[in-house]
Amino acid sequence: MGYVTPEQIAQAKEIDLLTYLQHFDPHQLVHVGGSTYCTREHDSLKISNGKWHWFSQKIGGKTALDYLIKVQDVPFTQAVEMLVGRAAVLPPVSHTVPKPDPPRKLLMPELNPNSDRALNYLMGRGIHPVILDYCLEHKLLAETKQYHNALFAGYDREGKVRYAALRGTMGDFKGEVTGSDKHYSFSISAPQESGRLHLFESAIDLMSYATLMLGKGWDWQKDSLLSLAGVYQTKRENVVPVALSRYLQEHPNVHTLQLHLDNDEVGRGAAAGIMGGLKDRYTVLDQPPTYGKDVNDLLRRKLGLIPRKEEWSR
Repeated sequence: MGYVTPEQIAQAKEIDLLTYLQHFDPHQLVHVGGSTYCTREHDSLKISNGKWHWFSQKIGGKTALDYLIKVQDVPFTQAVEMLVGRAAVLPPVSHTVPKPDPPRKLLMPELNPNSDRALNYLMGRGIHPVILDYCLEHKLLAETKQYHNALFAGYDREGKVRYAALRGTMGDFKGEVTGSDKHYSFSISAPQESGRLHLFESAIDLMSYATLMLGKGWDWQKDSLLSLAGVYQTKRENVVPVALSRYLQEHPNVHTLQLHLDNDEVGRGAAAGIMGGLKDRYTVLDQPPTYGKDVNDLLRRKLGLIPRKEEWSR
């Protein structure tokens, strides 16, 4: 086993995590906003104001030494030696830290004066006019002028549009507006938080669920609803999507998560990742649709928009 001196330990502790990653592993840094970063490997590990905190694992620290030991599982002595060896090539402590990149600019397309085509498309998918009217009134839904795509907007806490998903009203086009930030995906927050958050892969699935609740005579605005702006397959366990991490940070009263993700390999994997990453801090309920691939399939089947080849399962 190697040996390090108290002086070397003190020197290693002088290196903060942001400085370390900027100089020795810049690929890991992802700018979240303002002076906050996360790592590409762990999107719930946030770095801000000289500290870092890995929310999904409930651990944190100040220094790069803490990070190497707690996150990368590097033995203490080896971590100190790594940092002391690299400290020689770092700029002086008094160097000016580069300003963080400005938030990405959302290049919103020109919108159509009316949203008739988008509304007709969504009603054809079974979405109730009450839900559509709410989304139009709150500027969550619009129609692009050039291609007449349905546009689903997401906002930050200051009411600024930061995300926009697109869905073709003719054909199968799906996409996002250039500059979209998935941290701020499409959502409908309850006027008075119930502490319960429902999760979906897309805005249309979210609106489909709201329609199902309305059809049952329930208060569809009782709980908050969040689209994850799509999910992806990963080999890593305990992966929490960035949209969910951001929402939970801004809504500390949430205690229960209900997952309504797709009935396919990607959806099931994403649900397992969320449950693994958050089960120690939240009640997480996996509730995929009882028919079809997604919640909209379930809604269309219930409304008779999909041929009944088999009995619908409630």
